Amino acid sequence: MSTETSPWEEHFGSRENQSHAAQLGMWIFLGSEVLLFTNLFVGYAVYRYYYPEVFVEASKHLETGWATVQTLLLVTSSLFVALAVHSIRQGKQFLTALVLLVAIGMGVGFLAIKGWEYWKHWTDGALPGEYYRLEDLPVRGGSLFFTLYFLLTGVHAVHMLVAMGLLGWLLWGSVAGKYTAEYHIPVEVGGLYWHLVDVFWLFIYPLLYLVE
Repeated sequence: MSTETSPWEEHFGSRENQSHAAQLGMWIFLGSEVLLFTNLFVGYAVYRYYYPEVFVEASKHLETGWATVQTLLLVTSSLFVALAVHSIRQGKQFLTALVLLVAIGMGVGFLAIKGWEYWKHWTDGALPGEYYRLEDLPVRGGSLFFTLYFLLTGVHAVHMLVAMGLLGWLLWGSVAGKYTAEYHIPVEVGGLYWHLVDVFWLFIYPLLYLVE
């Protein structure tokens, strides 16, 4: 009988311990991400308090309809990521890879819409800081709104890119057979990150697009 132990047994003692360690590490990381976005949301709330009317008018220059489509894309993608976790727990590697691919595709659709929005704001002059050229709104409050808009959506877009890269890595691992019903910890913790990025958007969407 072989006495050779695998790396996870050597470091964690069991797969259960490895799973707990991975999940704890991910939750700590997610907590730091929550703190980052909480600071951004608090900053938004403070400036909205000082310029309520301007923020309402500035919000009307955003594409609420397309933002709703983006929201539907992300909510649906989270369902597919949850399905990926469920599938890999049952050892269905091909189905896991397939639904991860669909989720990535929805992420691409989300960022494509956001890129189009940025281009439209650029042509309209709805830009942050000294680049602000929108004549319909006061420079002070209007410029501040779009500074916060680009900051919130830009930071979120960066997180989306990271999350899509993570899903791509999980997709490759599923195709390569690295994950099974017995070992699927990366898929679970990767799914947690994707869900959190989606939750951030569920706060950003009403703050920016549904201002009243």
